[in-house]
Amino acid sequence: MCGILCIFTHQGSGDTTCCNGEFPKCTNPQNTPRETLRELAFRQSSKQRHRGPDQTGLIVDASNGFVLVQERLSIVGVKTGRQPLTSSSGTIHLVANGEIYNFLHMASLINDELADEHYTPRSDCDVLVAFYELFGADRLLQTVRGMFAFVLYDCTSKRLLVARDPVGIVPLYYGWDETGRLWIASELKCLVGCCCSEVNVFPPGHSYTGAWECFRPQPYFSALWMTEIPTARADLERLKQLLEAAVESHLQSEVPFGALLSGGLDSSLIATIASRILRTRTGSSSVRLKTYSIGLEGDSPDLRYARTVAEHIGSDHTEIRFTIPEGLDLVRDAVYYAETYDVTTIRCIVAVMLLARAIRSEGIKVVLSGEGADELFGGYLYFHRAPSTADFHRETVRRVRGLHLSDCLRANKGCAAWGLELRVPFLDTDFLQYVMSIRPEDRAPGFGSHDEHSALEKRILRQAFAHGDYLPPEVLWRQKEQFSDGIGYDWIDAIAQWASGRVSETEYVEAADRFPCNTPTTKEAFYYRALFEQMFPGESFARTVQRWIPRTDWGCSEDPSGRKQDVHRGHKKRE
Repeated sequence: MCGILCIFTHQGSGDTTCCNGEFPKCTNPQNTPRETLRELAFRQSSKQRHRGPDQTGLIVDASNGFVLVQERLSIVGVKTGRQPLTSSSGTIHLVANGEIYNFLHMASLINDELADEHYTPRSDCDVLVAFYELFGADRLLQTVRGMFAFVLYDCTSKRLLVARDPVGIVPLYYGWDETGRLWIASELKCLVGCCCSEVNVFPPGHSYTGAWECFRPQPYFSALWMTEIPTARADLERLKQLLEAAVESHLQSEVPFGALLSGGLDSSLIATIASRILRTRTGSSSVRLKTYSIGLEGDSPDLRYARTVAEHIGSDHTEIRFTIPEGLDLVRDAVYYAETYDVTTIRCIVAVMLLARAIRSEGIKVVLSGEGADELFGGYLYFHRAPSTADFHRETVRRVRGLHLSDCLRANKGCAAWGLELRVPFLDTDFLQYVMSIRPEDRAPGFGSHDEHSALEKRILRQAFAHGDYLPPEVLWRQKEQFSDGIGYDWIDAIAQWASGRVSETEYVEAADRFPCNTPTTKEAFYYRALFEQMFPGESFARTVQRWIPRTDWGCSEDPSGRKQDVHRGHKKRE
């Protein structure tokens, strides 16, 4: 996982100085020494250096008016893939964040086109340059598979190409400063203090090709399931094969890797499949995948179930335990690294950051995760309240299209805070396309079913792996437990009470006046919003955030905790 920062300015001004207080909204002191564009870019990009602690690469082209910076976490092409990457002609430059999972296939297509020479990619992202050079932007975007956000500049045509993967697994933002320069960055914090009065999320599945002055992202990814209700029946064997293929493609790495294991269905399946693939590749049954779980000291449902799965698949398992005070110490950092004030994201990312730090301390650079399955299969407990299968489908579409502002944001930024790359096989483009094209009658919980298994959420995913001893039955048929609940039920209660206690009634009554955009509806939400405002001042930054809440119009509680939904098996006992 890397971080990128790009600044585009007028030709011939690539070595101009920054404003250093010349504009009213600039946060730089008036007496700060003036700096070159290179110095400015390096300084602003340092705010995301946690994403790529291995190396900083930078190109300044004064004649074309741009600077490209990449903070690198080296995973593939460790010795040869330093960025920015430049074409053999020296006219095309690229910075990218993410992983291109089909880069070997793309390299083979390039070699099929070349007559007298052989192309060997310097890294997975290097194929983006070579493929663009041979086939152009349109074919590149239709062929590439992976999690990515990249910026490519063609000095010959004076054209910019920017693109983000269909789901938005990795983040990307852009803005315009008061001198008219275009800024593009992996994290919001890089745009704080650079006079950007307008900041936007670069949408998933979008791209832009053209002169930077006319920058306006347009969709390149579309599918019928986005606008129509699918009618295709589920093929369980096909479902299983596609998920196994997705996991295998996500295992490419030249550095040590592992898997997150919460003991829930999703992460347990990914860990099991990965473990089997590793043993098949090596031809050794003694190979052990490293797996990691986290929970509160004392009672944590996730730790118990994760231990069961680890024993079942024979993984090298590590449990990380934390206390409530240790978690509360990280709340301010959580807002800073998550770049959000959404309640459920803050509740969750604290544990993610604790887990990521422990994993990175062991030398692991890459982990697999089960993110995305709940959106594809309607796994959240409030989906049981869907009025109809059509409503169910439309809500899964909404959740998938909002992943870049919720679960993907939390998982990516929480791990990147410690230089750890997180990969999400459930969001593989081909797997995503297949699952979302299945009729909602098959994906939704069994409405009115008297069979306990059929009534469960994500039932076709469970059924697809019900044979072959993939998981212990108590895990395969375990009810959905949201991550912030599963780490220990006391965590949500404690953080909500702690955050609420830091907001007075007088402050809360004036919430609408202070925060007219996304006005907080609880004191807990108010506290996170106040922290966010300190770090990311201005309504433009606030508009980049989307609140994650269940469907209250379906009769669900607004609180994002799964325990608040009446189908939760412990609901009545705890109420």
